[in-house]
Amino acid sequence: MTPAIGIIGGSGLYEIEGFTHREEIRLTTPFGDPSDELVAGELAGRRVIFLPRHGRGHRILPSEINHQANIWALRSLGVRWIISVSAVGSLKEQYHPRDVVLPDQFFDRTSRREHHTFFGQGVVAHVSLADPISNSLRAILASAAAAVGAKVHDGGTYVNMDGPAFSTRAESNTNRHLGFDVIGMTNLPEAKLAREAEIALATLAMITDYDCWKTDEAHVTAEAVMSHLHANVAMAKAILPKAIAAIPDTPDWPEHRSLDGAIMTAKNLWPEVTIKKLEPILQRFLCV
Repeated sequence: MTPAIGIIGGSGLYEIEGFTHREEIRLTTPFGDPSDELVAGELAGRRVIFLPRHGRGHRILPSEINHQANIWALRSLGVRWIISVSAVGSLKEQYHPRDVVLPDQFFDRTSRREHHTFFGQGVVAHVSLADPISNSLRAILASAAAAVGAKVHDGGTYVNMDGPAFSTRAESNTNRHLGFDVIGMTNLPEAKLAREAEIALATLAMITDYDCWKTDEAHVTAEAVMSHLHANVAMAKAILPKAIAAIPDTPDWPEHRSLDGAIMTAKNLWPEVTIKKLEPILQRFLCV
């Protein structure tokens, strides 16, 4: 299967100039249904598959997203790189709404750990997540964002909360004191599962607000977020084709072999039901 590039973000992202041969794909996975139909096509000469994270019409809460189904579906369609486009709140004075942040670290404040792995049911794996973002893909995004005139902050820590409510001021100030840069509700599970699926992932974080720590401005509201969101979507649409054109054709980055040495269970002990469930992820091991 031709290696593809996955884009996870808002449903408006696939209404992008130059996106051709559009095809909607409905999948059911062993982990349930993805957020919505996937939209496949060509962009910048590459096979690209878009997935609306919250479903079309924004119907799914952050804590309701079936990340396992989303990443499994993308991997089953040959995706080996993912650009995760995400709205975030700024925890730094110098990171303004409509700026672009390219995090290189995550901090987990979520509570649904069972949904952050494909493994279990007889097959144990512990992938390395010291560097949870693909540095090569992040560099490509940095170059593409700068080329279209975005104000880019390359690097930083994304703290992932459950939501759906925004932070209390005490939580926001604590996150600032701990040195985190941006806050969001979705990207960490995507990064963990992408690493297990041997997909290189980088986050294109688009700032919409200052969370609620900045008392000289109105605290974050859904209305305030939406006012910046439309401008951020337009910027993302400008960045994506340039980034996609720069991604190599062959998946040979370290992330594409992240299961090497990570699977603890001897292959002869893998249950057949788990092998079938994880076939897109374990395929290269099954051919040996």
